[in-house]
Amino acid sequence: MKSVLETADWWVLAVYFIVLIGIAVWVVLQKNKNTEDYFLAGRNVGWFVIGASIFASNIGSEHVVGLAGTGFASGTPMAHYELHAWIVLLLGWLFLPFYMRSGAFTMPEFLEKRFDSRSRWFLSLFSLVAYVLTKVSVTIYAGGIVVSELLGIPFWYGAIGIVIFTGAYTVIGGMKAVIYTETLQTIILIFGSITITYLGLQEVGGWTQLQETVRAVSPDHFNMWRPMNDPDFPWTGLLFGGTIVGVWYWCTDQYIVQRTLAANNIKIGRRGAIFGAYLKLLPILIFLIPGIIAFALSIQNPEVFGIEKADRAFPMLVKTLLPVGLKGLVAGGLMAALMSSLASVFNSCSTIFTIDIYKKLRPEKSEKELLTVGKIATGIIVVLGILWIPIMEKIGGGVMYQYLQNVQSYIAPPVTTVFLMGIIWKRVNAQASITTLLAGLGLLVLRLGSEIYYQPQIAAGQDVGNILYAFATINFSHMAIFMFIFSVALCTAITLTTNPPNYATISGLSFGTLTKEDRQMSKGTYTTLDVVFSVLLVVIVIGVLFYFRG
Repeated sequence: MKSVLETADWWVLAVYFIVLIGIAVWVVLQKNKNTEDYFLAGRNVGWFVIGASIFASNIGSEHVVGLAGTGFASGTPMAHYELHAWIVLLLGWLFLPFYMRSGAFTMPEFLEKRFDSRSRWFLSLFSLVAYVLTKVSVTIYAGGIVVSELLGIPFWYGAIGIVIFTGAYTVIGGMKAVIYTETLQTIILIFGSITITYLGLQEVGGWTQLQETVRAVSPDHFNMWRPMNDPDFPWTGLLFGGTIVGVWYWCTDQYIVQRTLAANNIKIGRRGAIFGAYLKLLPILIFLIPGIIAFALSIQNPEVFGIEKADRAFPMLVKTLLPVGLKGLVAGGLMAALMSSLASVFNSCSTIFTIDIYKKLRPEKSEKELLTVGKIATGIIVVLGILWIPIMEKIGGGVMYQYLQNVQSYIAPPVTTVFLMGIIWKRVNAQASITTLLAGLGLLVLRLGSEIYYQPQIAAGQDVGNILYAFATINFSHMAIFMFIFSVALCTAITLTTNPPNYATISGLSFGTLTKEDRQMSKGTYTTLDVVFSVLLVVIVIGVLFYFRG
């Protein structure tokens, strides 16, 4: 296997890694005094770093490769998910004040403070299993492919090398190492990807020519609004089902929320979320559009730009369009995407295990001992990730990517319901929370089980004609809507038929329990500028939705 990088690219890549190591060493020298330092960077991180970290955590190698591949194969429908930038605003304006008032380290801990320990245990164990089997494994798998293709080394060397490098600075430096290295990685990734978009547009003949070339072959490529009965991208599912998944991912998942909790007050955390929301708009320009550019170039000049698989779109652009030197920078950017996602999930798993499981079982343990356990937990997760690679290699990236989209659509509804209703409605009690979460798990198992059972018939297009088959073949994004409606109805029914919670114990954790002091403090947590930038972002999102309507 031959590397696409030349000598100058290797030098650029070497400098990038030296700088990255330098940042990690600087963080290590700062020392982590306690769990707050290790898991939340001492709650003393600025808004720029928080926003950059939110973006870097979201963008992994499978995101870069998969989104460009989707742009190549299907066009703009998946842009709906990238326009979830407005949901990141929800994190800053709606959810974060309640999280920070609670003083919680983790999302399971917040559920315990708002409801009871049963909800905490459920979310802790559920999150850990989901992280190891999905986020860790898929990121390693996709990243290993990217690294092996760019550097011309075997898949195993690339995957294990990156995992060990990322795991080392995550174990030693904790959240501070993760969050500061992610800031550099975000800058590199954005610069490299914007360069590819610019050079690609020049090569294809400009924006107008791009649209003409693509529409001549695929008229719907620039249409985000596919019919309701579209088997893959119904607009109803993408808009409403996607929003339910978005609220779960951006507002309740430890993986993302942990970044904002690293701020020392609500104002800084909210500004970090606003900045992260603007960065979240970028993937349309720097990943999805390049995929469409690759599609146009493959039409114009198939001998040079033709590819066998859609997921090869982004690596093909790197190989064919970038000059020497810039290839090295973009290779660094792609590896940065892998490392930032991997580091984030390592740290999130470590936080949940140490704070939500180990500390609950061993409350007498000192801060020093908890730090040691956190580092060991990260190391174990690194090992589990490596052990999972052979299985991922057999499953294959494309199938797993679709599988992950499905699973997220089934995980999200009950969790979104419990967090959202718990904050909006003070009457929601602990029994309603745990019942909704357990019922959601039951539906998740039933849906995935029926999908697996009927997979041969679904693949062959055979209609078995029973209820379970019909349940298994509902579009995954529509399924998210149905599960959310069911979860809300169940949560409401249990709430109204059981005793209300003790409002004194959940003071400040729900709108109905806010004190005069809470309301007064909230007024000082934002400025006119924060409101203006938030409204402007919503206007941009609406503008993009209208622009790609046909």
